[in-house]
Amino acid sequence: MDRDTKRLARVFKALSHPNRLQLFLNLLDESKLDLARGRTHDCFLVKLLGDLDIGAPTVSHHVKELADAGLIDTERDGKQLICSVRPEVIRELRELFAAAGK
Repeated sequence: MDRDTKRLARVFKALSHPNRLQLFLNLLDESKLDLARGRTHDCFLVKLLGDLDIGAPTVSHHVKELADAGLIDTERDGKQLICSVRPEVIRELRELFAAAGK
């Protein structure tokens, strides 16, 4: 098994949890336009908390899992956590699924 396969397995494992998938989809939805232009869009995590029916500590755990899988980047701004989807991961997943559909 090569390195890319192992990395993709981590990505899919992170996305296999319903709360992490929903969090990622919410982040992706927030950043959709900027990703199309090849830029990242920053989203304060507190904005996304209202969309999920889980507590802040659980969200923090899921954010860490998404970041460890390479799906998002995080940055602290005082007490705020800023999350951004990594555009290169989205491009890679698009290419993977496009190749599978041929």
